[in-house]
Amino acid sequence: MANIKSAVKRVSIAERNRLHNKAYKSAVKTLMKKCLASVQTYAANPNPDLMQEVQTSLSAAYSKIDKAVKRGVLHPNNGARKKSLLSHALKRHTVSIAS
Repeated sequence: MANIKSAVKRVSIAERNRLHNKAYKSAVKTLMKKCLASVQTYAANPNPDLMQEVQTSLSAAYSKIDKAVKRGVLHPNNGARKKSLLSHALKRHTVSIAS
């Protein structure tokens, strides 16, 4: 344990930030899984209602990823990669349905 007052304070701040970042990362992962699951559901049975659900979940995931990047929880390239993965999954299933 640190002996200097400022070092003790930095330890507590680092722990606070770690928990905050962990919450953001967990939320991003959860929303990505929900989005991918809704895309799979839409691919199995395409209809306008399910497409609306896919768009809603995609929008929520994009929003959370952008906020995590803005706050410095995720690197910008990591956020871009996650968004690309989601859009690629959606495109892959909607193109195969349209064909």
